[in-house]
Amino acid sequence: MKGSILAMNKSKVVLASFCILTGAVLFTACKDKRSTGLEYARNMYDPIAYNPDQPNKNFKNGATAQVPPANTTPVGFDKFDNYPNTKEGYEAAGVSLVNPLALTEANLESGKHYFTVFCAPCHGEKGDGQGHLVKIEKFNGVPSYHGDAASSRGGLMKDLTAGKIYHTIEYGLNNMGSHASQLSPEERWKVVMYVQQLQKIQ
Repeated sequence: MKGSILAMNKSKVVLASFCILTGAVLFTACKDKRSTGLEYARNMYDPIAYNPDQPNKNFKNGATAQVPPANTTPVGFDKFDNYPNTKEGYEAAGVSLVNPLALTEANLESGKHYFTVFCAPCHGEKGDGQGHLVKIEKFNGVPSYHGDAASSRGGLMKDLTAGKIYHTIEYGLNNMGSHASQLSPEERWKVVMYVQQLQKIQ
């Protein structure tokens, strides 16, 4: 009898403690409507790093986003200053730029893949200017890489040099936008390599 009373008192104490703890948690969570209440391990979802636009006392100018040091180049950045987006830059690229990649099956296959993804929708898989966007009349006047198709900058498309093709991928031309953000320099050269194979089609 005495043991059962003790057991009942113990369970009442546990229940009362639980109720008090629950009430305390609810009270702290609800006292401020703007508060998120108790948070567990908030450093797992609150960023420790500064946002780029936040003030930052760690730098003399108080800004988080800093200008890169002079004469530095970001990793993977292709400096193309010698060949500006002008007719003169295009012609200079046509004379001076040479594909640095070896003509291999692997590079051609890779170039074909990038061409199919990024170029074929307009230029067609065979480079004939009959991509599906041309067929549904989204774009007109997309030239073929082979035959007697003329370039809008003069000469025939089948005679374009590697440098001229690369320059066009870098900056775009007419309705074609720049693909510099979609393709790395190496990927661009692989596309150039594949386009030069398409130029040989009679």
